Amino acid sequence: MSKKGYFSRYLLIIKKLKVKKYTSYEELEHYISNQLSYLQMRDDTLDIGFSKRTLQRDLKEIRNLFGIDITYVKQHKGYYIVQDENDNMNFQRMMEAFDTFSSLNMAQDLKPFIHLEKQRPQGTESMYGLLHAIKNLLRIKFDYQKFWEEKPNERIVEPYALKEFKNRWYLVARDCKSANVRIFALDRLSNLDILTLKFNYPLNYSVATMFSNCFGIIAPDDEPVEEVVLSFTPFQGKYIKTLPLHHTQKVLVDNELECRISLMVNLTFDLEQEILSHGANVKVISPQQLCINVKQKLLNSIDQYRENNLSEDSGQAATLAL
Repeated sequence: MSKKGYFSRYLLIIKKLKVKKYTSYEELEHYISNQLSYLQMRDDTLDIGFSKRTLQRDLKEIRNLFGIDITYVKQHKGYYIVQDENDNMNFQRMMEAFDTFSSLNMAQDLKPFIHLEKQRPQGTESMYGLLHAIKNLLRIKFDYQKFWEEKPNERIVEPYALKEFKNRWYLVARDCKSANVRIFALDRLSNLDILTLKFNYPLNYSVATMFSNCFGIIAPDDEPVEEVVLSFTPFQGKYIKTLPLHHTQKVLVDNELECRISLMVNLTFDLEQEILSHGANVKVISPQQLCINVKQKLLNSIDQYRENNLSEDSGQAATLAL
């Protein structure tokens, strides 16, 4: 069997167990058999054999490749995916990636029906090397290009973690020169070199704790956490409820007039940008300082249009005079 056949079978097992917590061998066999015709739409040479011995080998490979533990529970007469609450989000995101990869792979001959955003690479080609360095506590060296500088600078850092925000990936690392924890965007990182010099992960430090009260990638030092109350239009509130802005989000009011939520977060630039992106569909109720900041940025935006209108009016007046 081809590697594609093995991989396809692994994904089918995972997808079936995701839908039904306790799935018997017979149910897995039936599901994989029914899915074969669908898979052959992508590869008509694909053939997937399945047996109890094959399943046991597959479970070991799934654990090795994806870090997913699958076990059999006699009480329920079925297999299920072992995951705790902390692993749930990573598992869900991985399944989304599997589904996307599988669909796009099938869509090679269906280009008129799938339209992808045209965007520049996000630096994900460095992720494998970065994860290797993070896991093995190895210092790394790379060139980093800031938007406001003409040339990239060489950095030597101790990598702690990778973080995603709005489809961009960032490296959380301690800069060896400044000794401060910095955030580096992967799409501005180049010439990655994994060094042989190891480092010690700092005691009592947690990346999860660092970002627990942040919206985005800006983690202010020693800034107080504040309750942010936002009032959305009822329609916009439907989106906010299905895709919460932050894990601390609570719905305070939900009626025909508004959807009011609260967040327990630091006041950061990223948070202000998110609020501004909703335009007239949101109003800041509190805190007062955030309300003032957002209002001032909206007034600045209006001033830009006023300047444009003045220029246009002057141009029209000159044309009429002629």
